[in-house]
Amino acid sequence: MHGSEGKDERHSTPPVDNRSKLFPRVIGSLAIVGMMIGLMIGRLTTPDPSALERVEVTDGGLVVWFNNEPKLHGEIIDGTIALLFQAQGQPQKGQLKLDGRDVNWRTRKSDGGLLLTVLAARPLQGDWIGSEVDDRWRLEVRLREQ
Repeated sequence: MHGSEGKDERHSTPPVDNRSKLFPRVIGSLAIVGMMIGLMIGRLTTPDPSALERVEVTDGGLVVWFNNEPKLHGEIIDGTIALLFQAQGQPQKGQLKLDGRDVNWRTRKSDGGLLLTVLAARPLQGDWIGSEVDDRWRLEVRLREQ
């Protein structure tokens, strides 16, 4: 019977590994540093989330101001105008006059973001046009009776 010596490496004793044990640590450290630098660059290049700054009442409509352009989905449902913005903002409400009649509007938080609803006693039609003004986003909502 033979001993466990590694004379000709035919026995159950594993061969001696002469590689440095620091190599896996160096690779792991480089991976962690690379990931942290990537996260910092990603954070710096991500735009600020869109936020509602204010809503202004104009003659025949509304002007809605945001800090940058939000994604927008708008619909006219049974004479009510509903605009859904992927933005943040505080709930607001107000009233405006259209041809001498009252029109109510309000903003509120919803599942998809911020919802602006414009409602009157009679059906409304409307158009909305957005543009960039002084590094802010301006959305003009023009209203008319149906």
